[in-house]
Amino acid sequence: MGTFNARKMVEKRKKAKYCKRGHKIKVLGLFKKTDPLKGSPQAKGMVLSKRQLEQKQPHSGMIKCVRVKLIKNGKEVTAHLPKDRAVKFVNEHDEVTIEGMGGSQGKSVGSIPGVRYRVCAVNGISLEMLRTGRKERKTR
Repeated sequence: MGTFNARKMVEKRKKAKYCKRGHKIKVLGLFKKTDPLKGSPQAKGMVLSKRQLEQKQPHSGMIKCVRVKLIKNGKEVTAHLPKDRAVKFVNEHDEVTIEGMGGSQGKSVGSIPGVRYRVCAVNGISLEMLRTGRKERKTR
């Protein structure tokens, strides 16, 4: 630790920071590269199938989800159908809009295992409007 040691200390600190996984992902922009939505807040996709997932411990219950193939890049993701009776308004081959659920660093939320996205619209109509009965579902 001499008088002219500042440059050396800065370089050491840089190397130490780079060893941390979170810092490395941030600096290299790896999250956007692996993110199916490619950094955008929402994306459209086609429903491939409906499925139910079991909640993590200590909760019990079935989570209603859909498997979605994104239009922009062809990747498949699992999206959660929020609230009560939402699964009735989504059929196979419908066009849905999905968005992130808001977990830290893009991860899954709460007791839902491996699900990072939720459905917000079906065929261009908000899922909340359909669920509450304010709008009718148009058929293709």
